[in-house]
Amino acid sequence: MKKEKFDAVKMMRGIRDKLSKEFMNMSYEEQKKYIRERIKQHETFSKH
Repeated sequence: MKKEKFDAVKMMRGIRDKLSKEFMNMSYEEQKKYIRERIKQHETFSKH
């Protein structure tokens, strides 16, 4: 069985590119709100 290598740099670039597209038309305050909401969702999900 062949193990696949995890490419952290590729993953991080993908995340950064996705966020850049999402943030393109958001104000700084909207970006902060978006991030806070995502963190809250993650915390809620992680507790179950």
